[in-house]
Formats: sequence, structure tokens, C-alpha cells
Amino acid sequence: MKRWPVLLLLAAVGANAQELATEVRATEAAPGIYMLEGVNGFSSNIGLMVGEEHVLLIDDGMAPITDSLVAKVRELSGRPVDFIVNTHAHGDHVGSNAALAAAGATIFAHDNLRAALAADPEPAGGPGGLPVVTFTDEVTFHANGHRAVVFHVAAAHTDGDAVIHFPEQNVIDASDLFFNDLFPFIDLDSGGTVAGYIAGQKRIISMADDDTVIIPGHGPLANRQDLQVALDMLEDSLARVKKLVDEGKSLDDILQINPLADYHEQWNWGFITTERMTRTLHRSLTDG
Repeated sequence: MKRWPVLLLLAAVGANAQELATEVRATEAAPGIYMLEGVNGFSSNIGLMVGEEHVLLIDDGMAPITDSLVAKVRELSGRPVDFIVNTHAHGDHVGSNAALAAAGATIFAHDNLRAALAADPEPAGGPGGLPVVTFTDEVTFHANGHRAVVFHVAAAHTDGDAVIHFPEQNVIDASDLFFNDLFPFIDLDSGGTVAGYIAGQKRIISMADDDTVIIPGHGPLANRQDLQVALDMLEDSLARVKKLVDEGKSLDDILQINPLADYHEQWNWGFITTERMTRTLHRSLTDG
């Protein structure tokens, strides 16, 4: 796992140490389940399950948010964090790992995620931030009278992605398999693929109904229809670029044609611009 995706992201959004979120707010997704997000700077979304028995955190943001995150968890639960599930190895999702592990939390993740952080532990705060329990396909937490089913989605956002399903509360934490109202980051250099990303989104949609609440990795709290809109956009964007590739157009030609122009106003953002989304789709169709 390379650190450059997060470094590029911070550069793209103009983030520096002062512009990373340091304060957290909570939005209730269902009784006992929250989406936490930074309010004064860049951050990723964080899932939280609280109850009388255990506190389960899904990702933990970047290091500047740690103190506020711990305070918010205590405010909502009256307890420290017992377990953390890392959904992938990017630094904006694992940056508080080492600090929370030192405070007693046990970190779970997919095998590939641990391998990525073992190769470069700095995004997780150093070696102390490595997951200590890993899984290959699926693991289930039984806590607070409910289940949290954590399952691997292969070769999607990265090669170590996890999605968390709370079946009794009808909540799904999709993490970075869903950028709500934003072009998605599909990290081809860390084992992600466009085909796997689309397959992962379809799997989540197949598990959801009209009442399902979906926590995205970035963007506001969402539902099944929001994810369907994002999937439709991605599939159509891929088809537009593929048509031009099949016609023998070069990358420069495709960028000049700008086949995703219709999506620019709604989906373009600082890290994944319309041009970069086009480049990702082109590369996915032409590499190998």
C-alpha cells in the first residue's frame, strides 16, 4: 500500500495540518448506530455502534481527529472503544489506529489490509496501529443484542475492502465503496478495480431495501436510491469511455472529447476531478 493516494488527496483539497478536521459531529443512522464526521476540515466518515456491552468503531479518521473522536464516543456511549474495524488501508480511515489501540481497542481488518499496513505502518500511526485480528472472507460481531456482519469485497476500492452490515438495524456501512454525490476514488495501484467496485456496489444494493440507511465513506448519510444513482453514474461513465476506446481514440483524444462532461457539475471534486475519473476509467479498460 502506497501512502501517495492520501498525500495527493490532501494536496487536492488544499488540506494542511490546520485544515484537517479536529472536531466530530454525530448523525444517528439507527438506534445505537451513528455516522461520525469532521465538521471543521477534511475527514472521512466513521461508523459507530454503541450499547451496554461493547463499542464498535468502523474506521477512525486521521490523527488530528483522535481526541475529538474519543470524546464523542464517550459522550454517546459512556465507554471507551472496544473494537475497531478498518475498512481499507488509506490513511484517512486508519489514522487514529495506534492511539486507540494504545488505549485498549482491538483492531480487526481483512488480511490484505494488514499486509498493506505492515509494509508501511505510518498511515496507521506506526506499528502499534496494525490490526491484530484478520479475516479472509467474513467475520461477525455479536454485541449489544445485535449482529455486525463484516465481509470482504474483492478488488474494489482497494484489495482489502470491508463492508459492515447491521441486519437488525437495517444499516450498511459501505465506507469507500460509496462516495455520495462525488466521483469515487478507485485505487488501481492498491488492488482496486472498476469492475470490482461496480460489483461491490451491486452487492450492497442487493442487500438493501427502501428503508436501509447507508453510511458512505465520504458525503452525507444515504439510502439505497442514493447508491443506485452513484452506480448508474459509474456504469454509464465507464460505457462512455469504453465506446471511445473501442473506436480507437487515444487518451488525449478522450480527454479532449470529455465524455463525462454531463456529470461534472454534480460529481467533480478536488481529489477526483472529472479528468481524473476519466483517466481512471481509461486505465481500467486498457491496462493489461
